Amino acid sequence: MIRAVDHIRQMAPYALADLGGTDTVSLAQNESAFPASPAAVAAGQAALAGLTLYPDPDWPEMRAAIADVHGLDPARVLCGAGSMELIGCLIRAFAGLGDQVLGTQYGYAFVASATAQAQAQYVAAPEDDLTVSVDAVLATVTPKTRIVFVCNPGNPTGTLIPNGEILRLRAALPADLLLVVDQAYAEFADNDNDPAEIFALADRGDTVITRTFSKAYGLAGARAGWGYFPAGIAEELRKLLNPNNISTASQAAATAAMHDQEHMRDVVTRTATIRDRFAQDCRDLGLSVPESHTNFVLIRFTDAEMARKADAALRAQGLLMRGMGGYGLSECLRATVCEKTVMDRCLAVLKEVMS
Repeated sequence: MIRAVDHIRQMAPYALADLGGTDTVSLAQNESAFPASPAAVAAGQAALAGLTLYPDPDWPEMRAAIADVHGLDPARVLCGAGSMELIGCLIRAFAGLGDQVLGTQYGYAFVASATAQAQAQYVAAPEDDLTVSVDAVLATVTPKTRIVFVCNPGNPTGTLIPNGEILRLRAALPADLLLVVDQAYAEFADNDNDPAEIFALADRGDTVITRTFSKAYGLAGARAGWGYFPAGIAEELRKLLNPNNISTASQAAATAAMHDQEHMRDVVTRTATIRDRFAQDCRDLGLSVPESHTNFVLIRFTDAEMARKADAALRAQGLLMRGMGGYGLSECLRATVCEKTVMDRCLAVLKEVMS
């Protein structure tokens, strides 16, 4: 029998999302509630004429657009097939057997999977009321720690720590320890946290910031992400990135989407309006919902049994939220913000369950 290597066989398979049937509305994937910029769609469609050629491995227009919007050095912008590719390559490049990668209690789960692939050990620092605790992270660092990951805003919690806490963390960490700030949902929080303050950390040579086009830009199907890197770290990462990792059409769509900041900000505003109303309506039912700075809300029930009851009732009405048992939050469901009509349907089911 052909057998995988030991550290791969010991891993659990990736948990594919249950998307339900054709009549099911998925609130499980944190996709955008609204379409991508028309300019992005048009650019992607126009690029299809060039599919006989491999995509440009340097993503010149895409990284130039990112650098222009955010005031960054384009040479230090790297693009990936979603930020997941960048995260996986970072761990393989800078951690291995005998090393530790440090995340937080409710941090992005893929980091733990990527750590296992690199034969390193994943360690999670406790969070404080579903929120990253810088003091807990610092207390969990050991001589074996090579990388610290902080997801801000958090997934699946939606909570946010201020830039000052990220800056305090970086200042207190050893200079030879890599800090990765995963900002997949940052566009929903940029009005609260000045992005320039965090991007400036990359100038130190020891910090990476990752973002994506999958959420606020509505391009989850394009698989396009990006990060801002110190030059030395970028050089090592390029050795691991697939040289043709983002399709020609996806690069074109992402470039146009980045240029259409007005559309992105409109999506963020509309999403936040629906999100905050739904969150408050849930609280009025007696449910616990932390303030969210993303395009989803975390709904906390009294116990796991009540969460399962709510999940079953929602599914019966063709509404699929994401169970959080894998994060140790079996009493919670995570709900992607969808159009108001969909959220109203969810609220009606939750009212029935809570009554």
